[in-house]
Amino acid sequence: MVKNKEMHRFLWLWLPLLAAVIQIFLELSLPVQTLSVLHSESGPHELLQFLIISAALVVFATMLLKIDIKQSPWLGAWVGIATLSCLYVAGEEISWGQHIMDWATPDYWKDMNDQGETNWHNTSSWLDQKPRLILEIGVIIGGLIIPFLMRVKPKALPERFLIIYPAGTLCITAGIFLIMKTIDKADVLGIQFFERGSEVQELYLFYFVLLYCLELRKRLISKDAALKV
Repeated sequence: MVKNKEMHRFLWLWLPLLAAVIQIFLELSLPVQTLSVLHSESGPHELLQFLIISAALVVFATMLLKIDIKQSPWLGAWVGIATLSCLYVAGEEISWGQHIMDWATPDYWKDMNDQGETNWHNTSSWLDQKPRLILEIGVIIGGLIIPFLMRVKPKALPERFLIIYPAGTLCITAGIFLIMKTIDKADVLGIQFFERGSEVQELYLFYFVLLYCLELRKRLISKDAALKV
């Protein structure tokens, strides 16, 4: 199993657990109106999501600039896709600057965007739901299934891609995400635990990506696998 010997325990264990405890406390203690403000487009929760995924973007981008594409083209493609994905998500989180600069949405774009913002994910259900679904599947596979296979049946996974397999320690963040998503599904039964469950889940999705890119960067540097260090 690929172990994380360098990343501090606080980052992969205590911080996500502490965040979950704080979130549950806020959900149980604050009125709905206050929670709505915290989870609004200009609220602190949305800003925190943007900062986390932006940090991941910076790490991936710096890796991409140093990778020897000729030596390891598949690794360059993997990090390149991750970089573009982070760029897309970060841009969409702030409507490509609208939430910060507060510019007006052109009339022609308002007709296409159901929230009147300068982003893509509100222009169609596909752009809104499918990228998130891909990320959710990736977190579950990378954070839970792959670490499990690495422990019980490592030969089931191609050894060539060993360096990009998520560390087992990321199962904490992936597990919290899955638990919160399961709890949020209880809304279907008329039980609402989170005011905006999808926003809470995104925080853990993005944090998983950040932990993953930090771990990957350390592996590449320590093994001198593809970075020019």
